[in-house]
Amino acid sequence: MTIRAGVDIGGTFTDVALECGTTLYSAKVLTDYAQPERAIVEAMRRATAQAGIAMSEVQAIVHGTTLATNALIERRGAYTAFVTSDGFRDVIEMRTESRFEQYDLGITLPKPLVPRQDRLTLRGRMSASGSELVALDEKQLDDVIEHIRNAGYESVAVGLMHSYINPAHERRVRERLLEVMPSLAVSLSCEVSPQIREYERFNTVCANAFVLPLMSSYLNRLAGSLREAGVDCPIYMIHSGGGLMSLRSAAALPVRLLESGPAGGAIYASHVAARFGLGRVLSFDMGGTTAKICLIEQQRPKTARTFEVARTYRFKKGSGMPISIPVIEMVEIGAGGGSIAHVDELRQVRVGPESAGSEPGPACYGRGGERPTVTDADLLLGKLDPARFAGGTMRLFADAARAAVDEHIVRRSHHLTASAGGEEVGSHTSEHRIVDAAFAVAEVVDENMANAARVHAVENGCELDMYTMIAYGGAAPLHAGRICEKLGIRQFLVPPGAGVGSAIGFLRAPFGYESLRSNVMRLGRFDADAVNVLIEDMAAEVTAFVRETGYEGPTHRTLRAYMRYAGQGWEIPVDVSVERFCGGDIPALRESFEKAYLTLFGHAVAGLDAEVVSWALQLRTDVAEPERMSIAKGNPSGLSPDSQPVERRLVFDAQSGRFYDCAIYDRESLQVGERLAGPAIIAERETSTLVPPRFSVILQHDGCLLIDRNEGVA
Repeated sequence: MTIRAGVDIGGTFTDVALECGTTLYSAKVLTDYAQPERAIVEAMRRATAQAGIAMSEVQAIVHGTTLATNALIERRGAYTAFVTSDGFRDVIEMRTESRFEQYDLGITLPKPLVPRQDRLTLRGRMSASGSELVALDEKQLDDVIEHIRNAGYESVAVGLMHSYINPAHERRVRERLLEVMPSLAVSLSCEVSPQIREYERFNTVCANAFVLPLMSSYLNRLAGSLREAGVDCPIYMIHSGGGLMSLRSAAALPVRLLESGPAGGAIYASHVAARFGLGRVLSFDMGGTTAKICLIEQQRPKTARTFEVARTYRFKKGSGMPISIPVIEMVEIGAGGGSIAHVDELRQVRVGPESAGSEPGPACYGRGGERPTVTDADLLLGKLDPARFAGGTMRLFADAARAAVDEHIVRRSHHLTASAGGEEVGSHTSEHRIVDAAFAVAEVVDENMANAARVHAVENGCELDMYTMIAYGGAAPLHAGRICEKLGIRQFLVPPGAGVGSAIGFLRAPFGYESLRSNVMRLGRFDADAVNVLIEDMAAEVTAFVRETGYEGPTHRTLRAYMRYAGQGWEIPVDVSVERFCGGDIPALRESFEKAYLTLFGHAVAGLDAEVVSWALQLRTDVAEPERMSIAKGNPSGLSPDSQPVERRLVFDAQSGRFYDCAIYDRESLQVGERLAGPAIIAERETSTLVPPRFSVILQHDGCLLIDRNEGVA
């Protein structure tokens, strides 16, 4: 029997999904910020105890984490220097000079990751074609190295002009740095992101250097802690592109881990979509700290070469920190169960992006948190059972949640009203004011997530009312129904194990890696020999990454060209059917580009030559396709004795603005194909699913819950 564990560290909870053959066990514990590996060991102990096996019987661990992402967002990383070409010191501060909000005169751009005083320059220049225009100034390099040593930098990022086409100068800088400081962490842009566009490339190598010491230390501690606990098996990391890589590769390129946790969730949703043959899916992952939204077309999540971390302005492109690596494309916002609510100076309720995390956590956790969060609001609205939270391992305190909402939402709002000349609230706050405040918190966070989904859909030309939502993560099933109402989506699925969905997704991921290279080349002057050399170099890189995991089985490669018409500013992906070019392949490449361009924009441009800007080569292993099944719509034929509610309680409904008498069911007691009308809550160990009054729920043959809108309900 194969025994594998998926481990996901989030901002609030650490999840483990333990797969023993075809049986799944799970555990959820609070994340330990000081030493995250301790929470993993504890969650592994709980999961293996459920399965009745020893820790030493686990044969492989697949791990994903948001630690690198959180370190970038919180600017909590190594003391980093950035070495760049003379004259380009301020590229990461000037950005692209585009304005993500054109008419905002007070626009504030995100600060660069490395401050100006820590950015150092060198004379020396490569041309765009890769020839050396100016030799590297070795004397100036000596001065730079001396400054780095005296200043005590922990990590150095090196990003020189056109190093993506000729990395000789960057490699020389690293060689000289390590001669003087052998233990220094050094990141080269030619290895981290060998792509055209210096701002994105420079920012990416700075991000890698910034988190490298932190992540390298953590991964080493993790391996040691697991060995001490009796787990001596391979540990794989899932990277942002959705493939598995070795612990050693992850420690050298931690920037590839930035979206590792969310990538696992998208893989999980894709697996569910494939099982039911769903062509258009919106995956919705809401945990304790953030919410992630991803579009999945034909059972494959959308991918990109760049993404943004920490968008600061209404989810707009350009307001975050660009990272140019292969990634499953999604939008991520600070909207989770631990997101903190407050009232701003305009007396409006705001939620996030600040999170209470696991320390101290929401007020209702009873761990010292005093500010209200989404979880506190959900508890006061009846959505959570205080005695059965996290499978009964934690008790929630409604009085603490009520006091936090009263103090920071109700009284703050009335104080601001009184200060503005209005009538101030009395000394005693009525219960209905607290409920109204909790409702406001929940509705604001739901609208934030719905608006992020709308923006993401518009950016990708999609109409969400034609999509099925797949909801997972500890908080998503509680909020999915309301968000579907806001987006016009008629049905959503909650898979089994949804509370640890990303961890389960890790177990469905293939071994794989994607290499990117830029070499701008017009088809009219196509150099097949140079392109073949570049592809062979990429093939060697991806093969080395996959082989380093120890995998020796069959793989398949996919080649893609990023092309544009000569003179255009951006390129589109074009699938390439050959892995080695000869003269006869060029017309076919042009035809593929024009077909892809026509599909995207509706017309081709006559008389212009096309050019390839970048190449991407992906190596992946095959994964087993899930068994196909059709969706069971169910019939309301009366409840079986096993499907009777375990209790009833009042639960607030956002659309009608009132409480309903709501039936509470254990998920394990439901019968396949039986339709239950809302309002209802389906409770399980790691999460609960809220079925609004206008929806019904049907248990599917594979254990998924289908929640769809009742006939005749708009």
